[in-house]
Amino acid sequence: MTATEWAGPVTAILAMAAATYAVRFAGYWIMSRVPLTPFLRAALEALPGAIIVATVVPLAMRGGLSAWIGIAAATLAMIAVRRDIVALAAGMGAVMAARALGLP
Repeated sequence: MTATEWAGPVTAILAMAAATYAVRFAGYWIMSRVPLTPFLRAALEALPGAIIVATVVPLAMRGGLSAWIGIAAATLAMIAVRRDIVALAAGMGAVMAARALGLP
């Protein structure tokens, strides 16, 4: 590859990295100046779960029955063991097994 062929992807990667760090820094900077009320604290504590649901549900809607089986397996594993990696493995294993059995 020539230098001009590398310029576009490298520029895009550097721009995305700079934007990521700028957003992270801005978030820390802004939150250091905002008083944490009980309402705001509760909202921030609920945010990770909301992000997971917002990410998983659209995928499950397109994934069919096997995706829902995987979500159920991951949820049960998380309730039982309370370890993210175990829940991830259980969900992925359930999806693979369901698809191996021919489920959509």
